[in-house]
Amino acid sequence: MAIVAYILFFIPLLTDAKNDPFVKYHVKQGLVLFIYFAIAWIVVNVIPVVGWVLYPVLEIIGIVLLVLGILNAINGKEKPLPVIGKYAEKFNF
Repeated sequence: MAIVAYILFFIPLLTDAKNDPFVKYHVKQGLVLFIYFAIAWIVVNVIPVVGWVLYPVLEIIGIVLLVLGILNAINGKEKPLPVIGKYAEKFNF
């Protein structure tokens, strides 16, 4: 379920896995990553020319963070994602 949290962060919250601290950690990381992708999408739509140039870079960074998160979940690590991972600690559920 920790791996699923990076693809669809809310799915593990609908199962019994929501009580597992390891899964909760990765759900929070997945939520922050989702917010990152949402902000990247907003940048493209709000700032037309600059957004079009930045979007591919933002998407590549997001995909790298996604892969790092999934690898951490596979290896059983609770390691925050670079740069954005620290914001996940602010969520409580």
